[in-house]
Formats: sequence, structure tokens, C-alpha cells
Amino acid sequence: MSRVRISLLGLALAALVIVPACGGKKPPPTAAPAPFPATGTASNTSGNRPPAPPADNTTPTATPVGTDVNATTLDKLNENSPLKPIFFVYDSDELDEIARKTLNENAQVLKDQKTWIITVEGHCDERGSAEYNLALGDRRALAAKNYLLTLGIAADRIRTVSYGKEFPFDPAHSEAAYKMNRRAHFMLTSN
Repeated sequence: MSRVRISLLGLALAALVIVPACGGKKPPPTAAPAPFPATGTASNTSGNRPPAPPADNTTPTATPVGTDVNATTLDKLNENSPLKPIFFVYDSDELDEIARKTLNENAQVLKDQKTWIITVEGHCDERGSAEYNLALGDRRALAAKNYLLTLGIAADRIRTVSYGKEFPFDPAHSEAAYKMNRRAHFMLTSN
């Protein structure tokens, strides 16, 4: 064999030995964390409220005055929530004086509970199409969020979602029920 062929053969063998050794092992794939519900609208045709995102409830946190000291889970805190809903007039996303007063009180609770993350749910009464009510519910949730932002609550602590007319407070078909259903509702999603 000629020197050139021996050299080429040697280089080829070296490449076969070196290349696989350089590749190393790839790290095993890791599971990505489940995403938090996106800000925006959601349609739910099953009739069931979507589950709250999982949270670590083992770390004790301060509870607001008037809340049961033993109520450390999100479900318990949301059952007796110090965050009060706000209500809207028909076909509107404008905050009235009562809504602004309630949002001021909610902002104080959030300032006292600095680790809380909330979701503002926008709701509508049953009148209007599903699409229209989802858009209106979204505007209502955003109006509440934007007002809380002006009061100094950090944007990364507030998420929004619209449920339109899917989850009424009052299922009756009356003006009194409609007034209760046109709202922005506050859910504690992480403490």
C-alpha cells in the first residue's frame, strides 16, 4: 500500500474512534412545568369550572384579619375570600364609584399579602351571544386589573380570564340575577 492510502486509512479510523467519543451523552429530557392559564378569554362548554392551578400549600403564610387561622389552603381562602367582587351595569366595562371603592379595599389586602397571586375572572349575564359575552367579560377583568395596577399592585401578581356567561352567581332569569352575574370575581391562585 502506498503511504497516501495508509495515511487516509489511518485518518478514517481515527475519525471513527474520535467522533463518537466527542458526542457525549445527551442529558435526559426534563418535563416542562405546566403553564399557568393564559390571560385572555376561555370558553367552557362542559359546564364545569376549570380546576385551579396546583399550588404548594405547605408553606404557612399570613392570613388576613377575619380569616380563619386554620384556612391555609387556596380552597379555604377562596371560600371566605377577603377579595370582594365588583359589579357592572348592563353592557359596560366601566368602573363606578362602588367598584373603585371595592378595588381599593382589595388592593389593600393584596398589599398586606405580598405573595398572593390572583386571577380576575370577567363574567356577564346570560343576554348576548357567547362570543360577545366572552369579549365583554375580558374587558371587565382587564378594567379591574388595570385599576389595581394604578394602585401599585404588580402586574405579575394579576392574571385575567373571561368566562362570559358560563358561571353565573345567580342562575335565575331576572334583572336581580343579571345584576349579580355582571361582575369581576377575584380568585386567589397562589399564596
